[in-house]
Amino acid sequence: MKRWLLARRKPLLDSALLFCLASILIGPLFRLEYLNNWPSIESTFISEARMLAENLPHPGWQPMWYCGTRFDYIYPPALQYGTALISVVGHASTARAYHLYTAVLYAFGIVAVYWLVLAGSGWRAGALLSAAASALVSPSFALLTQYRHDSPFWTPQRLHVLMAYGEGPHISSLCVLPAALAACFIALRSRRPVMTVLAGVFCALTAANNFYGAVALAILFALMTWSVWAGERTAAVWLRAAAIIAIAYGLSAFWFTPSYVRVTLEDLQWVSSPGNAKSRIAMMALLALFGTASLAACDRRREREWPVFLAGAGVVFSVLILGLSSGFRIIGEAHRLIPEYDLLLILIVFEVVRQLWMRPKWRVTAVLASVIVFLPAIRYLAHAWSPFPASPALQDVYEYRITNWVHEHFPSQRVLPSGTVRFWFDAWKDNAQPDGGSEQGMLNQIIAAASWQILHGDRADLALEWLQALGADAVIVPDKNSLDAYRDYGKPEKFAGAAPLLYDDGHGTRIYRVPRVHEGIGRVVDEAKLLSVRAIRGGDDADALASYAALVEDKTQPETPVTWSGFDRARIDANVAAGQAVLLQETFDPAWRAYENGSRLRIRPEPGMDFMLIEAPPGAHHIEMRFETPLENRFGQALFVITVGVIAWIVRRRVVAS
Repeated sequence: MKRWLLARRKPLLDSALLFCLASILIGPLFRLEYLNNWPSIESTFISEARMLAENLPHPGWQPMWYCGTRFDYIYPPALQYGTALISVVGHASTARAYHLYTAVLYAFGIVAVYWLVLAGSGWRAGALLSAAASALVSPSFALLTQYRHDSPFWTPQRLHVLMAYGEGPHISSLCVLPAALAACFIALRSRRPVMTVLAGVFCALTAANNFYGAVALAILFALMTWSVWAGERTAAVWLRAAAIIAIAYGLSAFWFTPSYVRVTLEDLQWVSSPGNAKSRIAMMALLALFGTASLAACDRRREREWPVFLAGAGVVFSVLILGLSSGFRIIGEAHRLIPEYDLLLILIVFEVVRQLWMRPKWRVTAVLASVIVFLPAIRYLAHAWSPFPASPALQDVYEYRITNWVHEHFPSQRVLPSGTVRFWFDAWKDNAQPDGGSEQGMLNQIIAAASWQILHGDRADLALEWLQALGADAVIVPDKNSLDAYRDYGKPEKFAGAAPLLYDDGHGTRIYRVPRVHEGIGRVVDEAKLLSVRAIRGGDDADALASYAALVEDKTQPETPVTWSGFDRARIDANVAAGQAVLLQETFDPAWRAYENGSRLRIRPEPGMDFMLIEAPPGAHHIEMRFETPLENRFGQALFVITVGVIAWIVRRRVVAS
């Protein structure tokens, strides 16, 4: 009995010790509010969490970015909700809550590596070494010199991209990934319903943190399932895999909708290079080769399932990442998976060490190999807390000063920022912008073309027409002397004299007013003329753009105020004449409804900018706009509730049986 209790206690003690040591290693992250790294994309997630915290339980629409988009489209929900709830419950800023969320998951991720190796090999020493290596080294640096040079003091890639580039969701997903794989490996090999549930929960959490983490999980889960089946040769493996997938999808269905997948794939064109057919064919051939080789290697031998899985995963990820230099590309940016590649390399190295240790004559070699793996950690440990520089007071921060000025002077109007100000535009206050914190979740695809023309074109008239078409009342323009780290504008001087100057910070950043008939995003337009305008194809489509801008900025039209009530409701006050319609310069979505006096008005997308055109009879109108939960989300919510009920039933049965 004592021996059994000790055997059960050791993993728990190991896990607690690893979590504590990992927490010490990243200690400042638990206390950090604002990092002195304002070009970081972490601003996107801090901003999203703040807006969510102020609109709980869940806004369907996000009117602050991309001229409006569904809130779910911008990012998977786990980090947003985790940060928002920590902020609300702990009465902390969302920046502080974001860093606490990522810190806890980072430390958990080191423990999860221990669980994965213990589940895969049963070797406790190897599990401890693998977990320690995940916290201290990046084997990929030996293969990818440019990434080694990019990481000061050889800070492990998972921590470097978290702090230098703000990849909080990706690294949080990476940290859950080993726990998901550990549970999957156990669940696939034997009939253990509770472990199947746990595998599904961890898989859902991995995907709910980040898209790239979900991609890595999908690849690794497929390879693992095949490897286990090659060793077991029973149909039960596929049934267990299907059960894990069903649970994971059931828990994700409320946000992982078909339209979310479509918009995410559409937006990839703005943030990544396209894949090519040769690479896809080569990958299919590689997977076929792995399948054939694994059948021969496993040959119904359970002890070979883990090493065969690691071998297959190592080869696939090596081809995906190392092949980029020679044009190998499936989809997306495979270099984003380098943190996952590090994890796999560590697992492979210590599996080799385990195999050597099992042979007494090779044990010295095993020890030497382990020592060599940890040598780069000496440099990192000497500067372990260097990735966490705290920011000066917000009042001294350029991004805060500019965004605060905009909120004070344009509190309910759309303004186009750029550079780091764009990143932080909504971190503290609601500031509507035509663009967003990143090119993810963008429902209206014309916005990317508009932004490119405004930022990089050399004509002020085209830029101002685009801004009018986007419903923007002002534009923030940093020049080459600005305090902005990015200085996106190719020719910032083009606005001088073309638009009224509103603000100059004295350091190269200026804010110009966009000439418009009325402020805001409400217009009364000639319906027939607007519907006859062809779709604006891009920044050089000057004729269509000029025609559209002239219609929405017609001097004869009356003022049409738009008042928002939260993120999902707005009121439009409009006076409509015969032949006119109400234009709301907000991206069309079929889930929007327009009501007046209990009657529903027709909404259709207009062809120029894909905004909402509302048909109303002549007269004065007070139109209530509501974003109603889309059917696919309601179906997903129902499936989520059913899945939770099934999980509760399985767990209850297990508790009663024990």
